[in-house]
Amino acid sequence: MMRLEDVSIVSREQRAEGLFALTLKSPEVAKATRPGQFLNIRIGNSPTPLLRRPFSVSRTDGDFLEILFNIVGRGTEILASKQPGDRLNILGPLGVPFRTAGNYDLAVIVAGGLGVAPFPMLTGVLRQSGKKVETLLGARTGAQVTQKHLLNAQVATDDGSSGFHGTVVQLLEQYWNKENPRNAKIFGCGPTRMMKALSDFARIRRIECELSLEGDMACGVGICQGCPVERTSGEKKYSLVCVEGPTFNSNDVVLG
Repeated sequence: MMRLEDVSIVSREQRAEGLFALTLKSPEVAKATRPGQFLNIRIGNSPTPLLRRPFSVSRTDGDFLEILFNIVGRGTEILASKQPGDRLNILGPLGVPFRTAGNYDLAVIVAGGLGVAPFPMLTGVLRQSGKKVETLLGARTGAQVTQKHLLNAQVATDDGSSGFHGTVVQLLEQYWNKENPRNAKIFGCGPTRMMKALSDFARIRRIECELSLEGDMACGVGICQGCPVERTSGEKKYSLVCVEGPTFNSNDVVLG
């Protein structure tokens, strides 16, 4: 059930270069949230109110939930300055969660940059359901990578400072050629260019692939119409990321 409420910040942690984690106390929202869903958070008030920002729920633990974010503008700069005891207004949980059910045995998680955000929670659910999990993480440099609450992580960096020297999709290609996994499903999140490459990879090899997309989700509930994504087929040419996503089968959406 979606809730609108003021919540307390319990802890603030810097996980990697420019990457922050906030733990929030919200028993009802934490209980209701599923992997892949998000919160819309009001960051500032007067004198310059900011639009709400969407943040993936990274993980839940009892009465608490965690968000991961990096500083990309004034709103996230303000959020990074928050301290334990400060209050935030949240709306959530929102969006369609990852579809974790299925007869696949192996889940391959592919994350680029901040795309790692929804995967700690997904990892926990997959592990509880008996799925094997492999995780591939991409970033510009090794200092920007966090592996906390993930399983069997391999790293790709653009500058070669950690792990594989190249993109995370190139690392995925190397992994697939070496391991030749069977009965697998891919879960991906990251920049649009990376998601397009991942979608192409899965389509060519006929692998089931589910993506978590980003969008300009000012409202989070489909009113502002600010987050359209083009569909490949069906009666509707476009869907809204906030309402019908953010998770989509990679074959159902047009990227780039």
